[in-house]
Amino acid sequence: MAAALVATVAFGGVACSGKGANAPTGQGAERQSEAEYDVARDLFYKGETRSALDRALKAVELNEENAEAAYFASTIYLSFCAGERGLDAPDCRLGEAERLAKKALKAKSEFRDGKNLLGQIYILQNRPKDAVSVLEPLTRDAAYTHSYLAWGNLGWAQVQAGEVDQGIVSLKNAVTQPRFCVGHYRLGVAYEKKQSFELAEKSFSDALSVDSPDCQALQDAWQGRARVRVRLGKKDDARKDYEKCVSLSKATQAGRACANALTEIPGEKS
Repeated sequence: MAAALVATVAFGGVACSGKGANAPTGQGAERQSEAEYDVARDLFYKGETRSALDRALKAVELNEENAEAAYFASTIYLSFCAGERGLDAPDCRLGEAERLAKKALKAKSEFRDGKNLLGQIYILQNRPKDAVSVLEPLTRDAAYTHSYLAWGNLGWAQVQAGEVDQGIVSLKNAVTQPRFCVGHYRLGVAYEKKQSFELAEKSFSDALSVDSPDCQALQDAWQGRARVRVRLGKKDDARKDYEKCVSLSKATQAGRACANALTEIPGEKS
């Protein structure tokens, strides 16, 4: 999940709104941009996200043709949308994310990860038709080595647009990468919309069975499996899933929904 950016930003407390008299130009600016991008990546992987964003933005300011830096800054913005407050987080700026993703693609028109990123942003902006227009050609691009991601986002956009049957076809292509737990989760939601509850339960279970801490902490998948297990009459199993969902976080939208659902299932509550 990812984001984009503006032309006037503050780096290290210094407002930057254009190149001053001492600003590097030409190859010097390009080299400095690459150096800032390298620092940004190091800071990000050390967990210093805001500092990483500042350096990535500076890299873009120094050289607007640095597609990788624009893409990276966009993904950092998008990471702010993945916390407990989700899209309501103050630093979740989808408009900025979109702008930076487009900047990356302007600099490098065949930037396939950038196209996937832009499609993902459109999905989060509730613009599924725009997402489909970007993602559908990407799924047919044989040179894209992460095609399962494009299929996963395309399928989710189709489901969001009400084209559930097409979404299921796309999501089945996505989960040919069996460790793509988000794809399995999305396929579960699509099956649930079709009221194919057994298939939905299997897809949610496939998501949660991936041997990865991130996948096993996929709160929406625990909530989804609990929902369909209630519909299948498996209330004891549903209760356990809701309890696991709540244990992951009570502060998220999913956590609150799971806590409320627990009160509606008869039997012993933990």
